[in-house]
Amino acid sequence: MGTSGRRGRPRDEEADARILDAAGDLLLERGYDRMSVDEAATRAGVAKTTLYRRWPTKDHLIVAVVARIQDAVPVAYSGDVRADLTAYLNAITDGLNRMRQVARPATAGDMSAGLVAEVAAAAARHADVGAAVQAMFTRRNALVVTLLEQARLHGELRAETDPEVLFDQLAGALYYRLLVTGRPIDAAYVDRLVTGALDGATS
Repeated sequence: MGTSGRRGRPRDEEADARILDAAGDLLLERGYDRMSVDEAATRAGVAKTTLYRRWPTKDHLIVAVVARIQDAVPVAYSGDVRADLTAYLNAITDGLNRMRQVARPATAGDMSAGLVAEVAAAAARHADVGAAVQAMFTRRNALVVTLLEQARLHGELRAETDPEVLFDQLAGALYYRLLVTGRPIDAAYVDRLVTGALDGATS
């Protein structure tokens, strides 16, 4: 079959990567408020129209940057659900703590939610940004729920364990601590969190 019926131009994945690289660097340098979408296009060597066709607002672009950070964290069942969950949640914790410090000096005791709170606020302001954030978490969380389902099928978790509820307990605790209490999140907390959740789900 010929290509005469195809509409539009194919997406340039290299341009996407350059834009996200530039946007990520600017976000770390300037923070949410002072990041410039136009400067991201300039740094990426693309026309502004190219960037805006992909991500119509700064909020959309930053959600894409955050999704890319999340996608860099592998999710796979190794046969040891405790080790898998601990490794995954520690990687997420590292990312959350980096986002706490976006464009901020590393000040002892500064437990603001940083970029995570900005993304949550953008999702609340704009329905389409909220949909993008929900889609990002739905896609990522499905991978971890699948991991937990595999652990259940292999007998590591009780047969009646609900993988989705179990993951809600883990992820919800991290984001509650980050966004509501502002308390530190570290490897010791992750270990206590995983132990507490699995104590109720293992035989």
